[in-house]
Amino acid sequence: MRHGDKVNNLGRTAEHRRALLSNLANALIEHKRIVTTLAKAKALRRYIEPLVTRAKEDTTHNRRVVFSHLQNKNAVKELFGNIIPEVGERPGGYVRVIRLGFRRGDGAETALIEFVDFNKDYNINEGKEKKKAKKTRRGGRKGRSAEAAAPAVEEQPVEAASAEAEVAAEPAEQKEEA
Repeated sequence: MRHGDKVNNLGRTAEHRRALLSNLANALIEHKRIVTTLAKAKALRRYIEPLVTRAKEDTTHNRRVVFSHLQNKNAVKELFGNIIPEVGERPGGYVRVIRLGFRRGDGAETALIEFVDFNKDYNINEGKEKKKAKKTRRGGRKGRSAEAAAPAVEEQPVEAASAEAEVAAEPAEQKEEA
């Protein structure tokens, strides 16, 4: 019985599965997207998400932990150098799995797995500004008092300018009368 066993064994021994996921993770980091079977893509997602979360904080310890999983210096450099600036602000969900259909040769269901912010076609927020903080009504008095003081300062020069215009217009009127 396999009660509570959440690991997808992928029909491999533990060592073979570990090597497979490490190689898939290296390929994903290098190419930003790969096509594989759906089962492998889902297993890879569970494998790589914690590594990306680790890489958010660039410390020697985290680099060594990620290297112990990937065993590839170039992949670690790429992850910490190029991928984290793109996806590091997310609270999770760094990769997406898109089903592609069934493979012709053996009928296996294939999927595309990719980092979310590297595909410009699916990126909804591309070209848009980041959302501003939600405006609430709490603490609005401070904002109103500052706004109320600001227009009063702006109005004084306008009034002074209109008074100066009236003074300049009066001598012109006096000349016309004479």
